[in-house]
Amino acid sequence: MDPAQQQPGPGSLSWRLSSHPITLLTFLAFRVASLLVYLFGLLFTESLVLIFIITILLLAADFYYLKNIAGRRLVGLRWWNEVDPATGDSHWVFESSEPGTKVINATDSRFFWLAIYAQPLLWFLLAIVALFSLKFIWLPLVVIALVLTTTNSLAFSRCDKFSQASNLAGSALNSGNIAGSIASGMVGRFFSR
Repeated sequence: MDPAQQQPGPGSLSWRLSSHPITLLTFLAFRVASLLVYLFGLLFTESLVLIFIITILLLAADFYYLKNIAGRRLVGLRWWNEVDPATGDSHWVFESSEPGTKVINATDSRFFWLAIYAQPLLWFLLAIVALFSLKFIWLPLVVIALVLTTTNSLAFSRCDKFSQASNLAGSALNSGNIAGSIASGMVGRFFSR
């Protein structure tokens, strides 16, 4: 076989092509581990409480790691929610790496977005299975998983849209740094509400 045929192409789903393989594998491990514990936990223990606790801890670790580490390292995106102490209003804040300062690896991006959208879909299917099999004891866990994974999916989708709009506005008005900053700030405020 030709060695060129054995090498996966850029953007293919091979973790070996990742710019940050440890970050990518940790991200995928958290995503898969919560599902595996939920699906196969009863094979190792009969304690529903233990399965519930381990799954919740894995989901929380996944939520934190994805939001604060994996998103920033793999695709250059991060988000958080701030509450104004004076008014009590909350607003979303989206952060993206500056254009040109970070090159996003196509493999990292594909793994990231595939995992971001696949996991809420899988938890939704597991919720339907729990409903139709009348295993209502699992519904609170599945709902918590669905809320956490969907929140991250929606937030990163909005963060990506904000990043694209901000980059477009910045490049369109890049005749002066001040104009680009004003345009990026206006677009950022529009999407943060």
